[in-house]
Amino acid sequence: MTNGETMEKYDVVSPLGIEVVKRQGVSPRLDDLNGKTIAEVWNGVFKGDQTFPVIRKFLQQKFPQINIIPFTEFPHYAGGDNAREQRERAQLVARMAKEKGAHGVISG
Repeated sequence: MTNGETMEKYDVVSPLGIEVVKRQGVSPRLDDLNGKTIAEVWNGVFKGDQTFPVIRKFLQQKFPQINIIPFTEFPHYAGGDNAREQRERAQLVARMAKEKGAHGVISG
């Protein structure tokens, strides 16, 4: 701050409350994508329909034995009305990726 002003700190509490969710660690990285199935998941926002095909092409060149499940095989949502709805949509897409045999996901 300038001119001798001090910064004040405020505690902010949401009137909606918080939902406690058990956090889990990040899954380890895949050591090699050859022979792996990777799902593309698009949130429907910034040009995934243009970028995913480019990413797919380069991954297939670098890892000839990769299997890619295109984003068109999954529903895509931009955000959601609330945290519960967002979580339910994410769980649906994760379940679908697992059912399709995905070892990993590229999300964008």
